[in-house]
Amino acid sequence: MIIAIGGVSTAGKTTLAGQLRNFFQNKKVSILCQDDFVKPVEHIPLIENRIDWESPDSIDHMRFRDAIEAEKRENDIVIVEGLMVFLDPLTQALFDKNVFIEIRYSLFMKRKNSDYRWGNEPDWYIGHIWQSYLQYGIPTNRKNIVSVDGNKRIDLTPILNYLEQ
Repeated sequence: MIIAIGGVSTAGKTTLAGQLRNFFQNKKVSILCQDDFVKPVEHIPLIENRIDWESPDSIDHMRFRDAIEAEKRENDIVIVEGLMVFLDPLTQALFDKNVFIEIRYSLFMKRKNSDYRWGNEPDWYIGHIWQSYLQYGIPTNRKNIVSVDGNKRIDLTPILNYLEQ
């Protein structure tokens, strides 16, 4: 089974992926993060003289798909997570189950302003991340996608019920 988890930065995608891996501890589980499939820096567009990690053109979608297919051959469950995980139709066609985590803008800002994994991000760039999410991260077709409220602690029960269907 291939499970996709989408949502804006700091929504809880990585946390949920880890919780699912722990739940399925008796199975062989792999987690792929879309961020690990960015193109070389010289091939990523710029925004205001800064690398635009939030652009769909920053992702090597073919390499991402190839990795998903390779992991599926080696694992019982592959969990795929990322901001733009639902953007590419060829990638999305690989997914058996789809989870989308939604959070409020105010919570995104609060979490992002205390997230220093990539250094101190300028306010304009944090705003750009949210705009990219609105443009590229929200699934256009919500059919076969379970939406989760990431504004509070995520309850695994409805997600697990959906995965077992």
